[in-house]
Amino acid sequence: MYYREERLRQLADRLGFSFSPADDHGLERFLGDFRLATRGARPAISNVLRRQEGLSDADLYLFDYSYYERGSKQTVHQSVCFVHSQRLVLPELCLQPETLLHKLGELFGYTDIDFTRFPKFSKQYRLTGEDEDYIRHHFSDEVLNYFTLNKGWSVEGIGYYLLLYKKGFLLPPDEVEQLYRRGRDVLELFSSATEC
Repeated sequence: MYYREERLRQLADRLGFSFSPADDHGLERFLGDFRLATRGARPAISNVLRRQEGLSDADLYLFDYSYYERGSKQTVHQSVCFVHSQRLVLPELCLQPETLLHKLGELFGYTDIDFTRFPKFSKQYRLTGEDEDYIRHHFSDEVLNYFTLNKGWSVEGIGYYLLLYKKGFLLPPDEVEQLYRRGRDVLELFSSATEC
């Protein structure tokens, strides 16, 4: 783990991010309202890279997130991008790759927001949230197309906050910069949808 920490510290220096090996920013408190925080026991945040872009444009964090999965008794590790931006005005939403369990859940009345004009997206993802009309407004053709082409991502949104990750996937240090770029892309997509 020391090797990973050092590589991420070097990446932070190169990209102009701050770095801290532990959660010195109180991120765990912010994550409390997201589904990610309810997935298991003993959540831990480490290797936090932070970049503040403009006073109100965006505060971006990249970090390692782990939790203990009760059923399998394993620790899950994954890379997460967390964005706080006044440009986001998101409904509470959760986008995740659709699994067989989700499809079975639909038989028992669990809902999924589908888009008839984007059948591939609807087949690949399960999209849920309380305010369906508001969620549909934020999922413009550009957003739907982006996630249709870029499979496997989970997105959670609430107000000015957004999480982006691949469940159970810890990126090698060399690929963490790509997560930052992807987080910027998703911020731009949802900001554009908000402005419409």
